[in-house]
Amino acid sequence: MPLFKRPDGDLVRDEDPVRGIMPYLMRGRNESCVYHETVYRIAATRVWLKAYNRAHRPRATLFHLVAYACAVALETRPRLNRFVSGGRLYQRRGVSLSFVAKTTFTEEGADATVKLAAPAGEAFPAFSARISAQVDEARSTERDVDKEVALVMRLPGPMVRLFVGLARCLDHWNLFPGFMIRDDPMFASLFLANLGSVGVSDAYHHLYEYGNVSIFGAVSAPRRAAFATRHGVESEEALSVRWTFDERIDDAFSCARSLALVQKILEDPGRWLGPPEGTPTWLGSEADARIP
Repeated sequence: MPLFKRPDGDLVRDEDPVRGIMPYLMRGRNESCVYHETVYRIAATRVWLKAYNRAHRPRATLFHLVAYACAVALETRPRLNRFVSGGRLYQRRGVSLSFVAKTTFTEEGADATVKLAAPAGEAFPAFSARISAQVDEARSTERDVDKEVALVMRLPGPMVRLFVGLARCLDHWNLFPGFMIRDDPMFASLFLANLGSVGVSDAYHHLYEYGNVSIFGAVSAPRRAAFATRHGVESEEALSVRWTFDERIDDAFSCARSLALVQKILEDPGRWLGPPEGTPTWLGSEADARIP
C-alpha cells in the first residue's frame, strides 16, 4: 500500500495477483515491452479527409485522425490507460497524448514535444484544431517546459544527474508535484511519433523509463500494401503503425480489442464518426459493442 496518493492516477486494487506481481518481476518498461505492427487500409480514409477539409478549417491531417482514434480507444477501453509506478499499477485520470513537432523541417530544426489532453466525448473538429494550435505554438514560442529544461541543462553534468535522480525518486514515492506532471510530455497515456513525415518508416520505438508513458506508436509514411480479399490479393494505400506496449498494464486480449477499435475508426471514419461535412465524433458504446 503506497504511503501517498498520486496526482495523475488511482491505485488499481482489484487486479489479478499474477498481473499484480509483474512490476516486481519486470521492473523496467523496456524489460516489459511487447511489439506489434498494424497495417491500416486508408483509401476510404483519404476520401473522408478530403471531404472533411472542404468543409472545415483548420485542415485535418491523417495524423490527426490517427491520434483521435487512439484517444477514443483509450477513453473507451480504460484498462489500456494505465501505468506502473513504484511497483504498483495505477489507473490514469484522463486521456493525454504526446507527440513531437519539428520547429522547422531541416536537420538543424529543433524538436518540440507537445502534450495534449483529450477530454471525453470531444468532437473530431475541436480535437484536430487543438492539435494544430499546439503545434503552431510549439513552433513559434518557447514553452514553459522548454524553459525549465534549458535552465537545468545550464548546470554541470553531476547536478543534472542529481536533479533527474531526485525527480525519479519523488515519482517513485508519489511525491512528484502535480504541476510538474501536468505539462510533462513523458507523463501521458500515449506517445505518438509521426516518423513518416520526416522520412523514417518501419521503426519500433522504445518506451521511456522516465515518466509513465505505457504505449508508444511509431507512424510510418503511407504507401501501397497487399491485402487478401474475396477476389484475391489487391494492392491498396496503407498506413503502418508500429506499437510498443508495457505488457504489465493489461492482457493481450484487451489490447487486441483496443487496437481493433482504432482500426475501425481509421479505416472507415464515415461509419464510426459520421459524415465529414457535419461535426464528426465518436458514435458511442453501441458501436463499440459490435467490435469482435
